[in-house]
Amino acid sequence: MAHRIITQVVITGSRVFGRAVTEAWKQAQASQKYAQAAGKAGGAAALSTGLTLDEACKILNVAPPKGGKTDIENVTERFKKLFDLNDPKNGGSFYLQSKILRARERIEMEVRTAEQVAEREKELEEGWKPKVYKDR
Repeated sequence: MAHRIITQVVITGSRVFGRAVTEAWKQAQASQKYAQAAGKAGGAAALSTGLTLDEACKILNVAPPKGGKTDIENVTERFKKLFDLNDPKNGGSFYLQSKILRARERIEMEVRTAEQVAEREKELEEGWKPKVYKDR
């Protein structure tokens, strides 16, 4: 009689464990697909800040960078205004402050990345010119 109970417990436990592993696998695949989609939409920047460029522009109410260029002063001005308005000491929301900060970081990251790409392209166009030091 005892061997029957032990067998049922083992079989039931293995079924539960098997379902848990299957669900974990499905979630891991979905997470990987989401990360890949976010990578295509906004590169690694979307993953590090958690926002796409479009979301960041909507939060700060600024135009998206065109060709990697934007008015950084306007972005900074909007950031300061919204950040101060949402100060928790004045009855604001820490969550909104965090979103505003991440939005500014995301836009700045996009502009920085575009500048680096333009710099690399310029260097490739001009050709690599190493500095040569001559011994006297």
